[in-house]
Amino acid sequence: MNGPDQTFLDAAAALLGPRGFTQDPDLLAPWQTDWRGRYTGQACALASPADAAEVAKLMRLCAAHRVAIVPQGGNSGMSGGATPDASGRQLLLSLRRLDTIGPVDVEARQVTCGAGVILQHLHTAAEQAGLRFPLSLGGKGSATVGGLISTNAGGTQVLRHGSMRAMVLGIEAVLADGSRWTSLTPLKKDNRGFDLKQLFIGAEGTLGVVTAATLALAPALAGRRVVWAGVGSIEQARKLLVLADRAAGTTLEGFEVIPDSCLHAVLAHLPQARAPLAGSHAWHALIELASEDPDCDLDALALDLLEQAAGQTLLEDATIAASEGQAEAFWTLRESISAALRAKGAAVQHDIAVPVPDMAGFIAMAIPVIEAEFPGCRAFAFGHLGDGNVHFHVTGPAGAVRGEWEEAQGKAASRRVHDLVTQWHGTISAEHGIGQMKRDELARLGDPVGLAIMASVKAALDPLELMNPGKLLALAPGGSSA
Repeated sequence: MNGPDQTFLDAAAALLGPRGFTQDPDLLAPWQTDWRGRYTGQACALASPADAAEVAKLMRLCAAHRVAIVPQGGNSGMSGGATPDASGRQLLLSLRRLDTIGPVDVEARQVTCGAGVILQHLHTAAEQAGLRFPLSLGGKGSATVGGLISTNAGGTQVLRHGSMRAMVLGIEAVLADGSRWTSLTPLKKDNRGFDLKQLFIGAEGTLGVVTAATLALAPALAGRRVVWAGVGSIEQARKLLVLADRAAGTTLEGFEVIPDSCLHAVLAHLPQARAPLAGSHAWHALIELASEDPDCDLDALALDLLEQAAGQTLLEDATIAASEGQAEAFWTLRESISAALRAKGAAVQHDIAVPVPDMAGFIAMAIPVIEAEFPGCRAFAFGHLGDGNVHFHVTGPAGAVRGEWEEAQGKAASRRVHDLVTQWHGTISAEHGIGQMKRDELARLGDPVGLAIMASVKAALDPLELMNPGKLLALAPGGSSA
């Protein structure tokens, strides 16, 4: 299919200049395939505006010429939500040049920054001001603020601090018609109708382009203790979580679970890595205690937790990281699981959640069901047990061809996983978004009334369906939910 007319391309090039606009295939190529390598598209060009004013002008130009836009941050998404289609007619809109971090307001504990700010850079800016931004994930070196907002990212500290939605105090966004909405000044109380910023959080660029945000910061940590515990079952891990919540209170920063199979996959993938414990344990719990209070005795809290757990026979062995380096090594084991499983061959990944008290039971039920119904496949569950969100990966049988298996048996396995999650009153997307990967599954399993409301909002804000088409919502002609 032919791309946009030359009049549009010339006008966009003139607007953005050589640094902000390119059709060079070599420069486009890295941004047209998603991080997992599952989706590859063909954009007509790559636009990289320098600021929100240029974004607004570009959006008006796109609206006038009916050119669809695919917003993109660090291209580290997990659901194909920032990849163009194969038509060659969509414009890839990079927000990476909007990377300004404003002065940190230490007293108010907040900062305003551009959508293109890389998460790791935000961490550094906050730390230099004696504060922290309490959201972290494996892709912190490439993930951007705009992408984190658009997918309502979670990470390893949701248990204590909530997802991205809880940290966004204000937003600036450009709508499909080029109008610019600014609400960056946070107010503790504001009762002027809808909380409009919430529309853009988790909308995956389908309603407009987030260009800046005001974010909440937290006090810097005075200390932390990281514990690695071996447990006999996922049910014991759940009981250990309940105990940790009671014993550690607000110092409980994170609680992750890792099956022994995933730990061994990581050890094989990272030859320099070492198992934290001797012997074999069916499951492992990674527990982090942290406090902003320098007088808080984290050593005593950690030892008391382990003593109580041992007394209740909830763990088989445990160790407390002896240094920050060892603590980071523990977290590296956890954060390397997805890459280690991906290296094993064909696989499908699921970012699911069920009510927190039910997650252990769901894992114990779902793994044998999937492995029995799909012979030769292996199922792995790991991640954020403390907030009810785990990553449920299914790897293909020996000899499965990567790419082919995912499109055939892998899709059937995913449908079955999603059916099970829905039966347990859970969600098929806890923190990675819907994108194009789970769009049809959301249409199949989502609440019809909720989907209709979302389609109505989409039609109101993007009547020409120019904003990230083909993502999140499966729309019929005219913008209604299919």
